[in-house]
Amino acid sequence: MDIQEILGKCDHTLLAQTATWDEIRSICDDGMKYHTASVCIPPSFVKRAKEYVGDRLAICTVIGFPNGYNTTAVKLAETVDALENGADEIDMVINIGELKAGNTEYVLNEIRILKAACGEKILKVIIETCLLTEEEKVTMCRLVTEAGADFIKTSTGFSKAGATFEDIALFAANIGPGVRMKAAGGISSIEDAEKFIELGASRLGTSRIVKIVKAAEQVK
Repeated sequence: MDIQEILGKCDHTLLAQTATWDEIRSICDDGMKYHTASVCIPPSFVKRAKEYVGDRLAICTVIGFPNGYNTTAVKLAETVDALENGADEIDMVINIGELKAGNTEYVLNEIRILKAACGEKILKVIIETCLLTEEEKVTMCRLVTEAGADFIKTSTGFSKAGATFEDIALFAANIGPGVRMKAAGGISSIEDAEKFIELGASRLGTSRIVKIVKAAEQVK
């Protein structure tokens, strides 16, 4: 698989609590240079990042991150603020406790509300697969489809595990038409990236692929 094809599916990510504007600007530079799908950054940096990159790069940010237990009203306010600041894509975390309690209407309604706020902008739904049963993952495939979100996403990268090949295969078998898949968390090699793409993921949440490419360039 061509490396540019892989890079073009990467949401080049920096979500560390310690991230500084200089570091965010640096990954924006990398995103523009290597033509990544987007950079995924904390909400507080969205306005500066969008002003910095303009139309040269999509800006993605996270909502209800990383635990997902903010109220729907807070997630909506976060989303509206991010969009007003120039975000092109929104990655929201579901309320995992409500899902586990069987309150699927709550989860469905929350996704619908945020998708309505996003309009034509992309909404990705992070379900934190490492905390869910297989049945709950299948349920989330259905809810994401019914809610009209654009992507189902495996992980925040802040819990006990990240994306697995098995979860992307499970998503592929259970999502409805028009829903795409994002694998995120722990993608650490070109080979892993290729495998996730082969299984059907059209986005990868990772910082390591760009780092690998940069390191290879320095060796040459």
